[in-house]
Amino acid sequence: MNQPSASAETPWWHPHRHADRRPALLARARFDINVRKWMLDNGFIIVDPPGLVRSPGNETHLHAFGTEMIGNDGVEREMYLHTSPEFTMKKLLAAGETRIASLQHVWRNRERSALHHPEFTMLEWYRAGEPYGRIIEDVLELIRIAAATTMTKSFSFRGRDCDPHAPAQRLSVADAFERFAGIDLLATMDEDGVPDGEALAGQMMAAGMRVPEDRSWSYLFTQILVEKVEPELGNGRVTVLDRYPACEAALARRVPGDRRVSERFEVYACGVELANGFGELTDAGEQRRRFEAEMTEKQRIYGERYPIDENFLQALDFMPEASGVALGFDRLVMLATGAQRIESVLWAPVAE
Repeated sequence: MNQPSASAETPWWHPHRHADRRPALLARARFDINVRKWMLDNGFIIVDPPGLVRSPGNETHLHAFGTEMIGNDGVEREMYLHTSPEFTMKKLLAAGETRIASLQHVWRNRERSALHHPEFTMLEWYRAGEPYGRIIEDVLELIRIAAATTMTKSFSFRGRDCDPHAPAQRLSVADAFERFAGIDLLATMDEDGVPDGEALAGQMMAAGMRVPEDRSWSYLFTQILVEKVEPELGNGRVTVLDRYPACEAALARRVPGDRRVSERFEVYACGVELANGFGELTDAGEQRRRFEAEMTEKQRIYGERYPIDENFLQALDFMPEASGVALGFDRLVMLATGAQRIESVLWAPVAE
């Protein structure tokens, strides 16, 4: 029987299509082994948080998959598939663990594109008692390990190249906005970090940028970041984008001496965000205020809100100072193998 040639329309399970995808999948499997070995060699315990949670997180633009859990009493309880193991892992820090990692599936709704998939693999790890600069070094080392696993000297994506072995560029968010968009971001916040959307809109107009009808500061910030800043990051070498505005870092502590910015960073290669990390916030009262503000904004934009995990807030009273990061495992495999779509490096994509 004649077999049709593989194409983008051929199902992933077709032998011809699988043969095309298999080299990247085998590279993924090798990187999985190397990541776990690196974690164990560096004193991390690999933990296995549950995927079913009472709260999927409280960020405005994060969308979860909801479900119901039926107890022995027959009563339905609202539950969610986790968007990150973060809350559970921080509870483990509160319980006394000091160096933990997780490599597992997470779920995010309203996300499917070349770089997004509704179910994907997240590598997340935490160091108690260590600064977030140490976590940044971890990320850079794992990027080099990914490149070594596939024996690649350069990542490539949509015409952009990045040398994963070169010393990383480090930019503050404020410096990046000034350099790539001509925006003085810090001038649009007061000394306590409270943002002014109209001030940011005024700068955008002065820079010749399109200003949308929604002039909330967060919306405008994201537009500038996506349109002007992110395409310039990770070109030639990895970029660490550091010191996010405090209002854009709900789970990060503020930088000592400047309440406008926080200990949040993201790592980019070829314009692709690979990791998002923090110097972790451990003030339960401040964390509650931030969650409530995020959920108020979520209600305004999307007409929904998620419950706040009260156990997580209680655990913060016991949690030590720590730093942590979440890394998109599939995205890093993509760049290391030269794949142009995330589904090319998934063993079995979610059905449409």
